[in-house]
Amino acid sequence: MEIQNQTIDKHPKGLPSLFLTEMWERMSYYGMRALLVLYLVKELHFSDEDAGQVYGLYTSLVYLTPVLGGYIADKYWGYKKAIYTGSFLMLLGHLSLAVPNLNFFYLGLGLIIFGNGFFKPNMSTLVGKLYKEKPGLRDSGFTIFYMGINLGGLLGPIVCGSLGEKVDWHYGFGAAGIGMAIGIAVFYFGSRKLPESVWLQDPEQRLESEEVARLTKENDRNVQKRIGLIVILSFFSIFFWMAFEQMGSSLNLFADRHTDRTFFQYEIPASFFQSINPLLILTLGPIFAYLWKKLSEKKMDPDPILKFTFSLFFLGLGFLIMVWASKIVSTGVLAGVWFLFGAYFWNTVSELFLSPVGLSFVSKTAPVKYVSMLMGIWFLSNAVGHYFAGYLSGYVKQFAEPFHFYLFFVITSWGAGALLFCLWFVLKDWLQKD
Repeated sequence: MEIQNQTIDKHPKGLPSLFLTEMWERMSYYGMRALLVLYLVKELHFSDEDAGQVYGLYTSLVYLTPVLGGYIADKYWGYKKAIYTGSFLMLLGHLSLAVPNLNFFYLGLGLIIFGNGFFKPNMSTLVGKLYKEKPGLRDSGFTIFYMGINLGGLLGPIVCGSLGEKVDWHYGFGAAGIGMAIGIAVFYFGSRKLPESVWLQDPEQRLESEEVARLTKENDRNVQKRIGLIVILSFFSIFFWMAFEQMGSSLNLFADRHTDRTFFQYEIPASFFQSINPLLILTLGPIFAYLWKKLSEKKMDPDPILKFTFSLFFLGLGFLIMVWASKIVSTGVLAGVWFLFGAYFWNTVSELFLSPVGLSFVSKTAPVKYVSMLMGIWFLSNAVGHYFAGYLSGYVKQFAEPFHFYLFFVITSWGAGALLFCLWFVLKDWLQKD
């Protein structure tokens, strides 16, 4: 088997193909996301509340449909068919958004929602299956994969944002469709390099004998603990996404309305600031990948529960900076761009402690025959967090003072982190190997 022939220090050969496929798909998604709220408010003249509702409903459904997509892939279609189906639906969705018609706009959102449901959980599952023989490199591998997500997230707002805000909104949406088309082509050629084992799903018949032996020794209680851990960490991730996704909504509007964006007499499009987070991911991602690898070798790697706790603490720091920025804005002065850079820096550090770690944990912990469906459960928590993020973003003006809005996320992040740390003393025993 191809993975077995590699040394332990090397990542599987199939990782670059999945990295590039995900990069182009995320370029299309984040390019479109960077424009969505701005387009609704500035072009369609939605109120902040209505734009927040549309944004929250869209982004939550994007993370809800993977539950269905993961189930269908597990039971009926397999990973390859599900990924191709999702890819083509998203391509049609982006092209529909490029048509200047409100009906096509909503049709496009719907196609992207369902397409993402088939694509997202199964791509993450494939990455996890590549590391079946290299569990010590799993967190590092998912961090590298996560860099592909954010390389796309860096390119999307720059390409689609500049076209959308400076030329025509629908040109920006159309550019996202082109990115999706490139992603389909990359997957078509790159998937040929993946080992056959990643496509197989029936563990009783198709996995190697030692894996079958491990599965037969699993008792119901161990399985329940593993599923319980996924559910608990998924619940706490809701608090992360509820705050983190303010970047695409309230912080996007903060950049547009309250930030001095002039650079040498050129006004930087507000959507460009959506690239700060993925740029920082690309900068910090290799450091975190190296850190997890070295800590794993020394058996000092913090468990996922502690990583989630650190994540929520750092997230609160980012919003503490926005409390400071909003106090300055309340005096009638535009905030400097460095406030957004500071907030996004800590949000990014928080993200690296939680999102790729969560993907890795689910792929490693979930019982094999339910892995795609439980990956969908992980994305379901993302959906709930995204919905609350969009819903709350429209109510910035309802707070007595603007800084109270961002202080709310400091309190929820640190409160959830403190509760999870207390639970760690009980749950850490559930992390013991069978």
